[in-house]
Amino acid sequence: MNASSWFVTPRANPNAEIRLFLFPFAGGGPAVYNRWPAGLPESVEAWIAHYPGRGSRHNESPIKELYRLVEKLSHAMQPMLDKPCAFFGHSMGALIAFELVRSLRKSALPQPAALFVSGCGAPHLPDPHAPIHALPDAGFTRSLKEFNGIPAEISNIPELMELLLPTLRADFEAVGTYVYHPGDSPLGCPIVALGGLDDPRVSRERLDGWALHTDATFKSQYFPGNHFFINSAREAVITCIVSELTAAYAKD
Repeated sequence: MNASSWFVTPRANPNAEIRLFLFPFAGGGPAVYNRWPAGLPESVEAWIAHYPGRGSRHNESPIKELYRLVEKLSHAMQPMLDKPCAFFGHSMGALIAFELVRSLRKSALPQPAALFVSGCGAPHLPDPHAPIHALPDAGFTRSLKEFNGIPAEISNIPELMELLLPTLRADFEAVGTYVYHPGDSPLGCPIVALGGLDDPRVSRERLDGWALHTDATFKSQYFPGNHFFINSAREAVITCIVSELTAAYAKD
């Protein structure tokens, strides 16, 4: 296994001081963050997790267990931990990023300078929304449309949806069957939780619950938009990340 199959960068920057690892939401591939590097300073190089079952890995079977996905990512990224780093994950990606930090810590590997969790409730709090991965195709697709899970230009084309459904189901199964295992001490890195002001999926209570998972600083910040505010408020989100990273490294 090599890092190039699991992590891609839209713009390589070998002289960067920090690697920012970006973890897509359910159904998402590297393309969801392709426009982000343009908003980052030269000191930050973006690397995007590339889960199997999408993009250039469309011929591979998607992974239905979140912990197994974390295990694969943890192994793949180890050669890339030779520089300071930070993690950002949205929705499913936030859970993956969180569990990845825990996995790296158990292996006594370098920890990120900051963990950004976006559009995702704290893992110890129950999700009030029932899992959708086992619904029939019509119900599953309808549920995705209810929280803007897929663009209309895709969901309205049956042929495209037929191709995407197995990967989407696998991702939502990974989230729907995820069980948080308590017992570990809180993380040692700062956590910044990002939320949408009009997100019907994640309440302020569930987002602010991330505060319990760090012994360092915690901050929550809200942006205009629904569950996918990272698209509509992309520039503001990137500005927030850069500001927090600048502050984190200024303390070192």
